[in-house]
Amino acid sequence: MRVAHVMAGAPQGGAEGFFERLAIAQHRSGMQVLAVIRRDADRAARLAQAGLTPVQLRFGGPLDLFTPRHLRAALREFAPQVVVAWMNRAARFARLASEGAPWTLVGRLGGQYDLRYYRGCGLLVANTKGLCDWIAEQGWPRDRLQHLPNFAEDLAGAVPAPLPLAPGGRVLLAMGRLHPNKDFATLLRALAQLPGDVQLALAGDGPERAALTRLVEELKLGDRVAFLGWRRDVGALLAACRILVVPSRIEPLGNVVLEGFSAGKPVVAAEAAGPRELIEDRRTGILVPIGHPTALARALAGLLADPQRAQALGAAGRAEFLARHAEAPVLTAWREFLNAAARSKG
Repeated sequence: MRVAHVMAGAPQGGAEGFFERLAIAQHRSGMQVLAVIRRDADRAARLAQAGLTPVQLRFGGPLDLFTPRHLRAALREFAPQVVVAWMNRAARFARLASEGAPWTLVGRLGGQYDLRYYRGCGLLVANTKGLCDWIAEQGWPRDRLQHLPNFAEDLAGAVPAPLPLAPGGRVLLAMGRLHPNKDFATLLRALAQLPGDVQLALAGDGPERAALTRLVEELKLGDRVAFLGWRRDVGALLAACRILVVPSRIEPLGNVVLEGFSAGKPVVAAEAAGPRELIEDRRTGILVPIGHPTALARALAGLLADPQRAQALGAAGRAEFLARHAEAPVLTAWREFLNAAARSKG
């Protein structure tokens, strides 16, 4: 199998992280893989360290006439059987580069994107069943649509990271872009309702950083909250916490949920679409109403007071990870899909 992945996304993000994991894992499994990325020295270095030779292109705006030409040349030289375009910008450029080409063009979606960008794709892939249903409701044919779940790195057994928090506290962890969609404000308001020894490590950065810092001051949370910035030592952070909290208002999937599952940590999440699909409430995690700090505080307090129950939730999440969201089963599903996609062009 010869597959090219085209990613024109941001330096950080769930889709971008999974793109890297999948391309590297497929290369390691013996597939011939070409990674074409928007210029990003750090991403290119990570891919190169794993044995790939990424092609870096501009992927600019509508007036960028050079990227389609260079992308088409790179794809022609590599001669893939399947090209996977990740999100809107990559899909637009890949369509221009694939007109009349012999490969199958696949669009990979991780949210309710504008399907006009994917009109040149023969097939679409979505990472949740709910998203597949939404795509079909927009009129996309079901027989040209495939659900393929994400996998997370296996993070079990990591050495706990040192945290800039007072020793002896009970640590909650939240991770993600500091953006209103992630609703870390609700988590801070829930933390204010919990005992003073409960602390929060918040990994990520973004436009809400200043507003969240002010909210910490208003709620008098003081040194109970540590803003960690972007971190890549996710396993070590999970090992250092008692509970992973995902308070997002909008979360199409929630790769962070899978990371919590893999580390065997109990996960408490707001019932956005992705976590609602991933978590079986009160068996593999706990779901709470979106934007409800009191309900979130109550769920967290219950788990902190009952370590045995928290451990059982973590173990059930770990079992779910191994069965459906570890590298091996997801790689197998992708391999079967790519083989069928390649045949469909013929």
